[in-house]
Amino acid sequence: MTVATAVLIAGPTASGKSVLALELARATDGVVINADSMQVYRDLRVITARPSVADEAVAPHRLYGHVDAATNCSVGIWLADMRGAIATAREEDRLPILVGGTGLYFKALLRGLSAIPPVPQEIRDAVRTRLERDGIEALHRELCRRDPVAGTRLKPRDRARIPRALEVLEATGRPIGDWHAHGLPPLLQVSEVRAVFLAPDRAELHQRIDWRFTRMLEEGALDEVEALAARKLDPILPAMKALGVPPLLRHLRGELSLDEAATAGAAETRQYAKRQFTWFRHQLSEFDWLAPQDALAHLQRSLGVHA
Repeated sequence: MTVATAVLIAGPTASGKSVLALELARATDGVVINADSMQVYRDLRVITARPSVADEAVAPHRLYGHVDAATNCSVGIWLADMRGAIATAREEDRLPILVGGTGLYFKALLRGLSAIPPVPQEIRDAVRTRLERDGIEALHRELCRRDPVAGTRLKPRDRARIPRALEVLEATGRPIGDWHAHGLPPLLQVSEVRAVFLAPDRAELHQRIDWRFTRMLEEGALDEVEALAARKLDPILPAMKALGVPPLLRHLRGELSLDEAATAGAAETRQYAKRQFTWFRHQLSEFDWLAPQDALAHLQRSLGVHA
């Protein structure tokens, strides 16, 4: 068996990924590297269940809370950061242990990424201004006229991808599909990694999600979201749409009671977990699906590490 150059740990939210990564890091003198699109934001420690300060003292952690919430941290930005984090881990002779639930991040690592150049901020701002002034339907009609392929492919009310397609078109003069067809190579080779997907019992997972949302509120999630709201950021930014943030923002505006917001936050988290199961099953067959309690022993065996 090929010696592993990295370990990838994926799974639905609240499945025990961070605990497993920390245990494996202790056993291998490894470094835990974030592969969750929301845990990159420094403003969202509690509501995204980032590793605690105590956990970070047990083993090195990288790419957690290193991005401001005002930034749209794209897959490309994260991939560039990941390239540096893996290189540093190898220089330190540590095993990179990548952990998270964002399927697009893992797909980019193993399959590559389209090489879209950075879009100038003035173009991004202009498109966002038109979005707020004219509405998403108007932008979709414009996209259908200027890039019929993308316009047909995207749903008419996709507030994330329609502006993105227009930004790329205006910045480069080329449809976004052209860039997707000519991308960057994979950062990691499938044959050189050990990749696991934690697949807990669904009923148990739902209980964990409900319990964890209650725990987040006890640990200050509402204060965290209130501080985020005070920044008056663009609501289209990823950090503003993190799981649990929208219902808590509605509570702060007086639209929901705290109990109603907690119920909504837990419900949307359960729905997200369901989508994670489906996405990984269909998109990343390279991952070994395991019960959480079996994953550590499985990885230790495959890495030749003694328990």
